Amino acid sequence: MPGNENVSNLWPLLLYAGLVVFLLSAILTLSYFLGQHHKERATDLPYEGGIQQSGSARLRFSAQFYLVAMLFVIFDVEAVFLMLWALGFYELGWPGYIGASIFIAQLVVVLIYEWGIGALDIGPNVKGILKIYKSRKAEKKYLVPEAEGI
Repeated sequence: MPGNENVSNLWPLLLYAGLVVFLLSAILTLSYFLGQHHKERATDLPYEGGIQQSGSARLRFSAQFYLVAMLFVIFDVEAVFLMLWALGFYELGWPGYIGASIFIAQLVVVLIYEWGIGALDIGPNVKGILKIYKSRKAEKKYLVPEAEGI
């Protein structure tokens, strides 16, 4: 019967799954019975290296941080696609090469666009800081009289 062949080929997978479930339940059961059971004041507090907590743990992050994180994930997935293409390079031939070239060209265009709109700038605005610094330096130059003949 063709149906029995499929079931007979699955026995290693079913054995592995059963072994995993058995070991998982054994480890959790042993840790419950052999572990320490105590309830103290500091048991439910988060451990911060021995430092008493003060204030809230809720920090606000800039939306720019999340944007850069999403861009990292997107480009990381695209790197996986390129690695898979590199593995099948000889089997894909010229059509695969042309497809990968188009894919890489799209990545470069998107990267240039994101760079242009400032999506990759998560630090301080360096150009703005330098502009302010230079304007203040120029103001000081004209405001401070030079001491001649001293």
